[in-house]
Amino acid sequence: MYKILKLNTMLNSKDTLIIILLLTFILSSGCSWGERVSEEASNLTGLEAVETGKKAAKDIAISKAKDLFKQKLAEGLDMSNGPCLSNEIIPDWVVDVAHNPREAIDNQPENQCSAFREGKAHHFVELDPMGNLIRAE
Repeated sequence: MYKILKLNTMLNSKDTLIIILLLTFILSSGCSWGERVSEEASNLTGLEAVETGKKAAKDIAISKAKDLFKQKLAEGLDMSNGPCLSNEIIPDWVVDVAHNPREAIDNQPENQCSAFREGKAHHFVELDPMGNLIRAE
């Protein structure tokens, strides 16, 4: 007890204030430590990069699909029967035209992308006969 009292008398108010400020800083900065560790773990595992890459691929496929649609339309391709526009707009993605809601003609194999039917591609961009996005998966 004597040592604590002696320590208190040795410290002036300026020293006490500095110690309190330091302790406050240390305690408050420690609260975000877990968030930083979690962020670093995500960066190390690449989970966020994989998800970002998937979204980027989807966005690129949609953009290229719409461009291809405009090109094919300008070339005079009839979109009313829901043709396959590309079996690989980007790797693992096809582009198909379909009706919304779907019609029987959309289910005919000659109007579907063979790469998707055969399992060579696993993702598709589906546009309606006007070039509007129906879905991309």
